[in-house]
Amino acid sequence: MKRTEEIPVTEGMYRVKVTMSFPLRWVNSYVLSEPDGGITIVDPGPRNPGTEQEWYDTLEGLGLTFGDIRQIVLTHHHPDHLGLSGWMQQMTGAPVRMSTRSRQEADVMWRPQSSMSTTLPDYFGRHGMPEDMTGQMHEHMKTFISQITPLPGITPIEDGEWLDMGGKQWVAVETGGHAPGHISFYAPEFLEILCGDAVLPQISPNISLQPGSDPQPLQSYMEGLHRLGGLHVKQAYPGHRNPFSTFTERTVQLLAHHEERLQKMTEQLREHPANAYDLCVHMFGNRLGTHQLRFAMSETLAHLQELIRREVAKQEQQPDGTFYFQI
Repeated sequence: MKRTEEIPVTEGMYRVKVTMSFPLRWVNSYVLSEPDGGITIVDPGPRNPGTEQEWYDTLEGLGLTFGDIRQIVLTHHHPDHLGLSGWMQQMTGAPVRMSTRSRQEADVMWRPQSSMSTTLPDYFGRHGMPEDMTGQMHEHMKTFISQITPLPGITPIEDGEWLDMGGKQWVAVETGGHAPGHISFYAPEFLEILCGDAVLPQISPNISLQPGSDPQPLQSYMEGLHRLGGLHVKQAYPGHRNPFSTFTERTVQLLAHHEERLQKMTEQLREHPANAYDLCVHMFGNRLGTHQLRFAMSETLAHLQELIRREVAKQEQQPDGTFYFQI
């Protein structure tokens, strides 16, 4: 099957598997048919020449053009979801809709004046990451700029707001953790949810502690899982992997997964104090590429911050300015 082949998932909605890098391989974009003959696109994917061509092919396969795009709706600000939205907006004039917090996070991470390509590696260095790895991280962060340029102008979505998409009414449910300001879209009449990366089947969404962002991302994520788990959902359409019908059960599994990881870190710290990098290697191994190491390190720090919030662990600073954690 070609990645650009449109896959019907429910009446009036198609899934488009937009190519992205290993290990995820694709991100799910959704095309919703509007009553006037136009379409809404949810999460168009990262921008590069290949994905641009995929959208030309997809629209042609559906008998549509870019002029048929009525709106572009984003669950969150990560490049594999936001990336092509500004390009599509330039081509079509269509509004791009996302939460205000998501756009603020995009500015912090990706605007031309952003210092995140330096700030994040320095932050990792203070938590034990070796200098050769922080240097690679600095160059790695720069590679995302082309995937999100240009950033779109947005029409904000508020938590609890109702949106018309594909002839259905969806309510915006804003949660955090994976991405501050993440919006899932719930259609209570049809018991369907477009859940972005808030809840994924088979894999756990990354939860990252990053400077200048949510200071308690794991707490935010777990609170969001409780909220989402309270919805009556029969079919979920995620940002990665395949649509699934076990939405509530999956929220329970993800909560248990993070409690288990917190317990493992607690047991490790009981044996001896450690910095975040050493704990990251213990939890995730030492054979990660730069991209996966960024996720693993940020997730380790998110869990450590939750242990501090629960008053299980303490963070201490050494004379050289680096940090370690202990029970």
